[in-house]
Amino acid sequence: MAFNIEGFKGALKFGGARNSLFTVQLNVPTQIGGSVPESMFLVKAAQIPASTLGTIEVPYFGRQIKIPGNRTFAEWTPTIINDENFTIRDMMENWSARVNGHTGNTNTLGTTQTDYKADAIVTQFGQTGNVLKSYKFVGMFPSEVSTIDLAWETEGIEEFTVTFQYDYWENNAVSTAAVEVLEAIVDNEVQRAILRGTQGVRLGQ
Repeated sequence: MAFNIEGFKGALKFGGARNSLFTVQLNVPTQIGGSVPESMFLVKAAQIPASTLGTIEVPYFGRQIKIPGNRTFAEWTPTIINDENFTIRDMMENWSARVNGHTGNTNTLGTTQTDYKADAIVTQFGQTGNVLKSYKFVGMFPSEVSTIDLAWETEGIEEFTVTFQYDYWENNAVSTAAVEVLEAIVDNEVQRAILRGTQGVRLGQ
């Protein structure tokens, strides 16, 4: 039957996931502090991340055959409450400035990715406090720390956003085992090419 309220109630398990039941754990590079415990309380809004699988269209006799292309990951922009110590704000500004100085145009964190990148975790909870889902952002750094608007006629607590770029995300339902195996194979092939002292060697030779 098309209009069956009982069927709908049965399909909406536990009343549905609630967008207010979440926490965010931000981390920063080790030289800046490593972890940001305040983020569990001061990140007031965030997003479960998106990803897009590109499409390659191949024409054939007036028709388009669609083939999966490369995957891309959208920016991630949490909203953060500003405390009077500017705790998270200072960390984000320092992180950004250490990656590329405001006046010197230099990186003072280090050029290896583990030096200037960090991770973050978004955890979605159920109504009983159980973890429903978690997402980990891997290889993350801030590309923008937003303005904080000031005005005499405004009463409220300051907020700002940070836009993060990252390499990829993984969740507790998506295994990274295959990715790790592939990375190990590629690394092994590259090392073999270096040891042979050759250039332009194709992987697999």
